[in-house]
Amino acid sequence: MDEKEALRVGAAVRRRRRTLGLTLAAVAGRSGLSVPFLSQIENERARPSPRSLDRVAEALETTTERLRAAADSARAVDVVRAGDEDGVRRLVRGRHQLSALEFIGEQDLGREFQHRNDEVMYVVEGAVEVEAEGQAHRLGRGDTLFLSGGVRHRWRATVPGTRLLVVSVAEHIDATYDSRR
Repeated sequence: MDEKEALRVGAAVRRRRRTLGLTLAAVAGRSGLSVPFLSQIENERARPSPRSLDRVAEALETTTERLRAAADSARAVDVVRAGDEDGVRRLVRGRHQLSALEFIGEQDLGREFQHRNDEVMYVVEGAVEVEAEGQAHRLGRGDTLFLSGGVRHRWRATVPGTRLLVVSVAEHIDATYDSRR
């Protein structure tokens, strides 16, 4: 792990700790590492050894791979070129804190969805009908629909050539509200 990646892992450690609602002292107790050392990791003043990072990850109920993936997302620059195909196009490759998909053409997946985390639907072109929480919502070009985590929904394109952008917090991320921010 190079120095820049180690620094970003510190930010990932802090985000994960706050998501779990843990104090530095609680993580120190779980990991066997000192509060000052954990603080230095989070504030990008110390580089954890692989063993220390394993202990931190275990204390945060995650894996070093997930912490590194969060670090990777902070440094990724990736261009996804437009295509002419119908279907589903992934707009963000890899494991990141968000997922972005573009649905192209007449889509009717015929099933209900319920995601753990928040989601936004944006109609780029055409129209869709979304059923959420027992209500039907008709969306046209330029319309946006927000769905908080846990909302059951289904959708279908109602016009040929529809392009729907769906952006959500990735399923592997525990999205919670932190009132301290």
